[in-house]
Amino acid sequence: MTDIIHHESQGRFECIVDGYRCELDYRLTGNRMAILHTGVPTQIGGRGIAAELTRHALDTARSRGWKVQPLCSYSASFFQRHPEYADLLG
Repeated sequence: MTDIIHHESQGRFECIVDGYRCELDYRLTGNRMAILHTGVPTQIGGRGIAAELTRHALDTARSRGWKVQPLCSYSASFFQRHPEYADLLG
C-alpha cells in the first residue's frame, strides 16, 4: 500500500492508491479524536485500505494519548472487529 500521510491541520489521514485518493477525516477536540468519515472509492474497494487508514489513525491516537470516538459506521465496526483498540474508546 502507498504511504499514509497525516494532514494534521486538515484533520485527515490520506493515501493515493492506483490514482485514487482514500481518506479518513477526524475532528480533534482537546485529547479526543472523533472519526467522522472513512472513504475509499468503490473502484479500489475490498483491498483493506479503509482498515489500514483506521489502524494508522488509531495508532497515532494511542501514541499521542488521545481517546477516540468512532462516529462513522466504518470506524465503529472496526472497533467491534478489533478489540485490541478498545482502550482508546472514550
